[in-house]
Amino acid sequence: MVKVLKFGGSSLASAEQFRKVAEIVNSDESRRYIVPSAPGKRFAKDTKVTDMLYSCYELAVKGKDFDKEFESIKERYQSIIDELNVGISLDKEFEMVKTCFKARTGRDYAASRGEYLNGIVLAAYLGYEFVDAAEIIFFTDDGKFDSEKTLKAVGERLKNVERAVIPGFYGSTPNDTIKTFSRGGSDVTGSIVAAGIGADLYENWTDVSGFLICDPRIVKDPEPIRTITYKELRELAYMGAGVLHEDAIFPVRKAGIPINIKNTNKPLDQGTFIVESTCQKPLYTITGIAGKKGFSVVNIEKDMMNGELGFGRRVLEQFEKNGISFEHMPSGIDTMSIIVHQAEFAEREQEILSGLHRNVHPDVIDIESDLALIAVVGRGMKSERGTAGRIFAALAHAHVNVKMIDQGSSELNIIIGVHERDFERAVKAIYEIFVVQRL
Repeated sequence: MVKVLKFGGSSLASAEQFRKVAEIVNSDESRRYIVPSAPGKRFAKDTKVTDMLYSCYELAVKGKDFDKEFESIKERYQSIIDELNVGISLDKEFEMVKTCFKARTGRDYAASRGEYLNGIVLAAYLGYEFVDAAEIIFFTDDGKFDSEKTLKAVGERLKNVERAVIPGFYGSTPNDTIKTFSRGGSDVTGSIVAAGIGADLYENWTDVSGFLICDPRIVKDPEPIRTITYKELRELAYMGAGVLHEDAIFPVRKAGIPINIKNTNKPLDQGTFIVESTCQKPLYTITGIAGKKGFSVVNIEKDMMNGELGFGRRVLEQFEKNGISFEHMPSGIDTMSIIVHQAEFAEREQEILSGLHRNVHPDVIDIESDLALIAVVGRGMKSERGTAGRIFAALAHAHVNVKMIDQGSSELNIIIGVHERDFERAVKAIYEIFVVQRL
């Protein structure tokens, strides 16, 4: 059995955390390929190394002195090296980084050095081979991830390497420029490595014991999710559930490799398994609840619109022309509602409204702002009748007015729109009726 492990920034923030990571890795012979993040926060008011690098580079770009800030970064790594008694020096690496900062090599290069340097330290501490991600993770000239080239390179580079550390978050373009994934992209690197070598399991180690049914900032001590499918996770991640980078799902999903979200500080906890499919019945009708604020809905009314050929296309064309994507589009016989991100829409609001009047001649256009969307997700919803009715009953009991409801044909999720002021109350009400009353 072969496992790929990714450790987040909080798991590698200090020498103490490095020791925990080593204990986890050494406890299982199958844990052979490790993907580290940059050091995260050691305490609440601490600063992540990635943010320190960004700040330092900004000073360099402005032509200002950044020696003090640069020394602080060096000290973070040196303290880990000294406490672990690792017999290495990063002087040459830091000299190169400083030179590149002065040459203004780019923000992506600056940010990537956190993972790069942490990878060197972790490889030395574990006694593993260090493999620079820039050698095996590739992007095209226009910045898009090159999946085919990367997976081939990962497989070839690691096929004869028994144990290796591959830093997360970055890769390279054809001209050897460093390119990073979006924030949290070490999750993606771990997924790519797992797919490239055909791993049996991808373990993603963080500071929580897997996914919870809903946000613990809204519901106190929510129940954990033991098993979740890729499809369910995709829905929850898109709506704001943030334990795992949403793009990390795709490489392993295609390869059929399960993911196990684990807690570095509580390694014996089961965590959450993310799988393609499962015969295990969920404990509750729903698997999870997630949501976001900051939406607006454009309500369009026109008599007989359902019989007007091309009406929907012409409506969406106005949003496309103005660079606005839509989230959902519930409709009726004479009504259509377009839900969009409020901040983006506000900048182009009048242009879009003018375009709609010119091209579809609506009877009425009405805009509602400050909308929150809540996704209720669960594979168990398909086999249980009355799920939507129970949601409405719970929200009515909590005095929450439902602005919109949308359900896909898969019956995997139900999207509910409520006013932002009712968001937390709505999440609590849904959790109460599906989870608390079933305990």
